[in-house]
Amino acid sequence: MVTSTKVVTAHIPLDLADKVEAAALRLDRSRGWIMKQALAAWVDQDEARHRMTLEALDDVDSGRVIDQQAIRAWADSLTADAPLPPPTK
Repeated sequence: MVTSTKVVTAHIPLDLADKVEAAALRLDRSRGWIMKQALAAWVDQDEARHRMTLEALDDVDSGRVIDQQAIRAWADSLTADAPLPPPTK
């Protein structure tokens, strides 16, 4: 199976380029492979962040929220000998 590709260029700071080069040497991979892995990981993370944001907005729109005061009380109790259980709706 042949995958179509596209060349994408970017100007990056020299210190970052040096780190990419060092990683490529350490892993015995090409700089292109390192950049492809890094970009794929970033895109995956960005897509997950976007999906979670949409899910959170849906929760708010549906009223599935926990009162801020309950969250604050729980968080403040975490350093106590007997912390409160996590708040639920």
